[in-house]
Amino acid sequence: MNQQVEQDLQKSWQERQEYAERMLPLIGKLYRNRAIEISVYGRSLLNASAIDVIKAHRSVRLHEGQKLRLRESFPIVDALSVLQLAPAQIDVGKLAWEFNYGRGKEQTDLGAFLNQELSDIVNQGDDQAPQDVVLYGFGRIGRLLARLLIERQGTNNKLRLRAIVVRGGGDGDLEKRASLLRRDSVHGPFNGSITVDKERNALLANGSFIQVIYANSPKEVDYTQYGIDNAIVVDNTGMWRDRDGLGIHLQSKGAKKVLLTAPGKGDIKNIVHGVNHTDILDSDVIMSAASCTTNAITPVLKVLDEKFGILNGHVETVHSYTNDQNLIDNFHKGERRGRSAPLNMVLSETGAATAVAKAFPKLAGKLTGNSIRVPTPNVSMAILSLNLETATTKDEVNDYIQYASLFSDLQHQIDFTRSTEIVSSDLVGARATSIIDSTATIVSENRVNLYVWYDNEFGYSCQVMRVVRDMAGITSPTLPK
Repeated sequence: MNQQVEQDLQKSWQERQEYAERMLPLIGKLYRNRAIEISVYGRSLLNASAIDVIKAHRSVRLHEGQKLRLRESFPIVDALSVLQLAPAQIDVGKLAWEFNYGRGKEQTDLGAFLNQELSDIVNQGDDQAPQDVVLYGFGRIGRLLARLLIERQGTNNKLRLRAIVVRGGGDGDLEKRASLLRRDSVHGPFNGSITVDKERNALLANGSFIQVIYANSPKEVDYTQYGIDNAIVVDNTGMWRDRDGLGIHLQSKGAKKVLLTAPGKGDIKNIVHGVNHTDILDSDVIMSAASCTTNAITPVLKVLDEKFGILNGHVETVHSYTNDQNLIDNFHKGERRGRSAPLNMVLSETGAATAVAKAFPKLAGKLTGNSIRVPTPNVSMAILSLNLETATTKDEVNDYIQYASLFSDLQHQIDFTRSTEIVSSDLVGARATSIIDSTATIVSENRVNLYVWYDNEFGYSCQVMRVVRDMAGITSPTLPK
C-alpha cells in the first residue's frame, strides 16, 4: 500500500469519526429532552458510541447495495435538533437515503423534505404523562428490564422505574442486588453508575431513585407510602400464571395493572408486540408478554403466512439452558432437567408452537414443537420447518423477510443477516426478537426451513418493554413510514 492510499484511508476514517462525535450530543439531547429515539436502518443509536454510529451506517450496504455516508446523515440529525417534534422513533438512515438517493433526491430544501416526511409529529405537543413502573422480582429478566428502563432516563422519560420488590432483606442483600445489576457474566457491565442508599433502602442509578421493597407477597406492599401510584407491576417471578393469582398484585395500594413475563393461563391475553399488541385495551389490567420463543417465532410466522400462506409445520428450538435446570446432576421434578445443564444437550418440550395461536389465531392447530436445551448461557435458535400454500424460492423468501425487517410493522421485531460467519455469541444484546440467518435458509418448492436466532433474555426483555409502553398508553410512531 503506497503512502497516498494510506493517507486517504486515514482521512476518510477521521472524517467519519468526527461526524459521529458531532452527532452523539444531538442524539442524546433529542432523546432526553423530546423522547426522540434515533436509529439507522433499525439500529438504535440510544447511548451509542462513535464506533457504534459508524458501524450502523456501514450496515446500510447490506440493504441498499452501497454505504450511507455520515456526511449525508449528519444534516438530518442537525435539522431534527431544532424542530419542534412530538415523541417518536426516527430512522435518520432511511431519511438520509431517501433525501440523497430516493424520492427526495430532486429536492434541495431539507427542511421541506423533513416537514413532509415527519408531518405526523412536526409542531405537535406532548401531553403524555409519565408512568410509574414496579419490577416484582429481580432475576435474569427483571435486571435486564431495569437496565432498559434506566438507560432511558431523561427529563422527558415516560416510563419511570420507581421500585423493585424482592424477598429477603438480610445483611448485605441490598449490596448483592446492586452488584448483580452492576455486572453480568453474559450481558457485561451496566452502562452507568449505581450507588447503594442503605439509609433509605434504595438504589441510585443514573439519576434514578429506585426503592427496594422487601415482601413475601403482594398483599404486604403499599406502594403509595413510597409516592408510587397507578403503577404497572411487571411480575418476573412466574409464581402466578392465571388471573386469580396475578390479581393479588391489584390488591396492593398504588398498583393499577399487571404484566407477566411468562405465558399466561386461561383467558389472559398473551401479547407478542408487533403481532397482536393492538388487542390491548385500556380496560385490560392483567396481561402476559408470552414466552421468549413465542416472541421469536410469531413475527416471522406472521410475515410468511401473509405472503405465502402456511399449511402446517414444526418448530424445533435449540435453547440455551435456563435457571430452572441443575448445574450438576440432581433431583428435578421435570423429565431430564435434573441432568447437568452445562454438560449435556437435554431434550425438552416447548409450548411455544401451540402458544403462537394465542397471538396469531390463523395458525391454530397447524404447528408442532419441541426443544433441545444446550450448554450455552444465552441466545437460542428456532428452526422453522414449514409447508407453504405456494411454491417459492430461497431468494424470494429471504428478500421478502429482509424487506419486512426494514419497512413493515414488524421492523422492530425482525432483523436479518447475510453473514456466513455469525454464531450465537455475536447476538448477545440483540434488541430484535427474531434474527433471520438468511444464508441457512432452505427452500424446495413449497417446503421451507428457516433458522431464526434470538437473544432469549435481552431480545425478549425489549419486547416486554414494548408491551409496557402499550399498557401505559404511550404512543411513539416509527418514522418515516
